[in-house]
Amino acid sequence: MMKRHNRSSNGVVDASDPPGSNDLESRVVEDGGFRHGLNPLRFVGVFVICLMGFSVFFSFSLILKDSSTHALWAVAEATRTLDDFNPQQNTVTSLESDSSHLFEVWNDEVLGGLLPGGFDAKSCLSRHHSGSYRKESQYKPSSYLLSRLRSYESHLKRCGPYTMSYNITVDKLKAGQQPNPSESDCKYVVWISYSGLGNRILTLASAFLYALLTNRVLLVDRGTDMADLFCEPFPEMSWFLPLDFPISNQFNKFDQRSPHSYGNILKNATLEKSDTPFLYLHLAHDYGDHDKLFFCEQDQAAFQNINWLIIKTDNYFIPSLFLIPSFEQELSSLFPEKETVFHFLGRYLFYPTNSIWGLITRFYEAYLAKADERIGIQIRVFDTGVGPFQHVLDQILACAMKENLLPEVDENNQIIVPSTNQKTKAVLMTSLSSGYLDKVRDIYWEHPTVTGEIIGVYQPSHEEYQQTEKKMQNKKAWAEMYLLSLTDKLVTSSWSTFGYVAQGLGGLKPWILYKPENATAPDPPCRRAMSMEPCFHAPPFYDCKKKTGIDTGAVVPHVRHCEDMSWGLKLVDHVSDL
Repeated sequence: MMKRHNRSSNGVVDASDPPGSNDLESRVVEDGGFRHGLNPLRFVGVFVICLMGFSVFFSFSLILKDSSTHALWAVAEATRTLDDFNPQQNTVTSLESDSSHLFEVWNDEVLGGLLPGGFDAKSCLSRHHSGSYRKESQYKPSSYLLSRLRSYESHLKRCGPYTMSYNITVDKLKAGQQPNPSESDCKYVVWISYSGLGNRILTLASAFLYALLTNRVLLVDRGTDMADLFCEPFPEMSWFLPLDFPISNQFNKFDQRSPHSYGNILKNATLEKSDTPFLYLHLAHDYGDHDKLFFCEQDQAAFQNINWLIIKTDNYFIPSLFLIPSFEQELSSLFPEKETVFHFLGRYLFYPTNSIWGLITRFYEAYLAKADERIGIQIRVFDTGVGPFQHVLDQILACAMKENLLPEVDENNQIIVPSTNQKTKAVLMTSLSSGYLDKVRDIYWEHPTVTGEIIGVYQPSHEEYQQTEKKMQNKKAWAEMYLLSLTDKLVTSSWSTFGYVAQGLGGLKPWILYKPENATAPDPPCRRAMSMEPCFHAPPFYDCKKKTGIDTGAVVPHVRHCEDMSWGLKLVDHVSDL
């Protein structure tokens, strides 16, 4: 398991040259060198090389005792530095090349080669440095998934924005026609930016997997802030829909009743599907029975000749893709462990931009880095009225203490003599309200813990109410989701896509707080999740062959109903966990 590394406060390694080294060399050159005796500069170089050689020897001795990834990193770094050092030129490896090296090690050793190469390190620091802030995942991507991702990247280069195939297909779209296969065989899924940030992340992952399954290229509507939030996931081609895309000005008007809506076409038989240059797929929470036929085998076959599929959704619809027979074998090969779908797609696609990475690293280094254990508590309250609510606070504390995530306090003693191995826990809380932070922090400030542990409680922001249209609030929300994913143990709120994103990125099975009813804390207060997968909140309940209603949470063992929403669907691996 890779260890978290301590960093400077800004999270960036200082790779600048030692001050004055060039001045010394200039003076030596100007003086014509030392004519007699041992050259001091050469002496320094020999001394440094000897010192580095000793460090290599010492590192190898560590490997004999500990073959962890951390020890291997130490040897690799010492050897590379020794090879790069030239005492005459006094060169130091630049930050860019060092970042590239660390990225290759992290991607190969920690992510199992999930990410493509060829990225500019400076353009997305989080992609290159996030491995230093999180534990190594216990899950490994399948070789087939890696192969399909590399194929998709090649497909994107051929069909991406402003390529010849893209331009031909767009010209045909403008003319209201379908291109001939001889002109262009590129087909697309266009994802419309819609709903809150957590929903957008989950639906974008869903759209990408659908594009992968159907050999299409995913193009992403920028909305108001997508480019400000996420790094480009591909090194040589943008995934963003060009601003001059001919029908992008219609996106806000698309709904169930739109003339090009697939459900509307089926309902009214107003248009032959083959005659339309594009289809709009309405998969949002308010979709109707005809829209839901998207998840039927025969309807998927009807999409094969349509070059442009435009999707608007606020649902993580991946669980229902596992119920489509033509996708079943492919999905099993891609994800032998069913609960890893969003974990791998999330770590493949979503990395914070540099400005947001700064928010993350500054908070992490200031409040979380030195703790022995990090506990995340994500609070989403659906009650109306002004919080904080006492029943919510009671539920949080009951869950954390019952599950031994946080210690109880000793109200009878003012101080407990600390032990020699006193542990610290950092609690990261996220909530629109600061009230829960204040109350939990006061509990651990005013009373010692019965275990002697020191508890610090921190919260990055408290916006009071959700404002999805505000760019800065979305930046903070993305930073907080990512920070939660860096914790060791996680508590999340029912129905919250914010928590789903954090648990998936972190590879964490959270404790889920039950949704309170009648302003009363539930008993039990929480339960452990079956898997780290998000919940599909509005799945269809329809047997496409029998054309009748069915419980889609009982069709296959790896698609079950969610813990926090009884009618929702989620992917699981072990039936014994249910």
